Amino acid sequence: MRQIDSRVLTETTEKSFMEITHLPGDDLIASLEKAHQNEKSPTGRDILAQILENAKIGREEHTPICQDTGNSVVFVEVGQDVHIVGETPSEAIKRGVSQGYTKGYLRASIVDDPLSRKNTRDNTPPFVHTEIVPGDKIKLTVMAKGSGCENMSRLKMLTPAQGRQGVVDFVVDTVRRGSGRPCPPLIVGVGIGGTFDLATYIAKKSLFRPIGEHHPEPYIRELEEELLEKINNLGLGPQAWGGRTTALAVHVETYPCHIASLPVAVNIECHSHRVKTVTI
Repeated sequence: MRQIDSRVLTETTEKSFMEITHLPGDDLIASLEKAHQNEKSPTGRDILAQILENAKIGREEHTPICQDTGNSVVFVEVGQDVHIVGETPSEAIKRGVSQGYTKGYLRASIVDDPLSRKNTRDNTPPFVHTEIVPGDKIKLTVMAKGSGCENMSRLKMLTPAQGRQGVVDFVVDTVRRGSGRPCPPLIVGVGIGGTFDLATYIAKKSLFRPIGEHHPEPYIRELEEELLEKINNLGLGPQAWGGRTTALAVHVETYPCHIASLPVAVNIECHSHRVKTVTI
């Protein structure tokens, strides 16, 4: 049994959130550069150039690439042979988020109650999802997810008779309805199957896949490619000012479901895609 001090989890969380607000991943930069090269709309190309310049400034000056430093989303895979000493994982992660957002002077965007709406002033609590996995390590994946894109996400309980076409129609319609509000170009996470709640979970989890990395199943890859093509054919383009680059990628995950159900969730991610994975 390997012991890990909870302070290591806190320090890793703190550092990760401070970094991702100004250090976009290489996969995001590569996708944006490719989109800039391929975009035919002059306005779209100009907007993509500005997005890339903004990312460059963020890296060089250590300033957030977006004023909305987001919901603090954390996916934790805890090895079954790990014993965390000190605080619980949830407590340690919450402390790390609090310290990271305070020390980094990041915008606090979380309210303690959805109706009374008093700001917690340190962006806590984070939204933590924990899985127990084999091994003696902890894999921590963090995401600073703005609510402009989160608000455009949707869930629909389709009937099995609506099938694949029903899924395609719903996903494309979700992006169309969002228009410029989620700040395209987007990464579109899709969860198909499971239950009402699980579909949304796997949709969000799909966003942690490197941008443009396809699902290993060929028929799911084909679905991802078709969805991306149809979404970009909407003509919304960067920031919905026209063009082909409405989405950079579509990531689909599936899960077994009941014979009477076909849940579909769409979790929209904006171009300020701030994600990092650390293994402890």
